[in-house]
Order: sequence, then C-alpha cells, then structure tokens
Amino acid sequence: MRKALLFLTFCMSLLACGNVYAQNNKAVAADNSKNRIEILYFHGRQRCATCLAIEKNTKEALETQFANELKNGTVVFKTIDISKAANKKIAEKYEVTWSSLFICKWENGKESYENLTEYAFANARTAPDTFKTGLIERIKKLIDAE
Repeated sequence: MRKALLFLTFCMSLLACGNVYAQNNKAVAADNSKNRIEILYFHGRQRCATCLAIEKNTKEALETQFANELKNGTVVFKTIDISKAANKKIAEKYEVTWSSLFICKWENGKESYENLTEYAFANARTAPDTFKTGLIERIKKLIDAE
C-alpha cells in the first residue's frame, strides 16, 4: 500500500509540472546555419517549485557567465510553453511531454543535444549552486569544442 501511495504521489508531481503535449514552432524558429549553443527549457501551464527553480537558475547562470554570448547570439536561451498548440512540433522533435531542459549545439547546420532534465530536477531547487556550476561547465565545454 505504501509503495502504491508513493507511486501515485510521484505521478501527481509529474502532472503538476505540466505533463502536456503541445509546443510552439515560432518560439524556437531560428537560422540553423548559425553556429550557436541553445538552452531549451520546456514547461507546461502549471509548474512546481522545482520547475520554476530550473528556469530561474538557468537564467541566472547564463546571465552571469555568458552575458556577451547571449548578446551576440552564440548562446541562446529559449523558454517553451508546451501547453500551447503552436509548440507541438518542437515538443515532438525532442520527445518532451513535461518540464525538460536541453542543451543543443548547432554547428554547420547540424544539431547535437544533451537532455539535462534528470540533472536539473535533481539539483536546481535543492542544490542551485551545483546545478549552475554543472550547467556552466557543460556550456563552456561545448563552446571550447568549436
């Protein structure tokens, strides 16, 4: 009984984070010929404290460590509301059905990406400094690889 209750609680927390399927193509339309690092934060209509912490701490890390790159477009941060029908295609592309965090590298028109959702949920709210440090390190590694 206790396991069933824990499982039900876990499922409900996923729903609270925005377990929906819609996405917005316009929000992520970009020139794929430009080399850049994109950080994509997907969320639903309703967000839990951890979902909000992921967005907040991602923004803080980027604005603190990559202000020049954000300004010149070599680092791009996009927040995508998957509860909007216009975002359906991008959600399908990344197979996103609830709050998620991806780092995408666009080089010579080709994309590679890493799904950081598990890392983000494990650290963004309870260990924000660890989360920011890990995110910054991953982005720097991708920038240095260019």
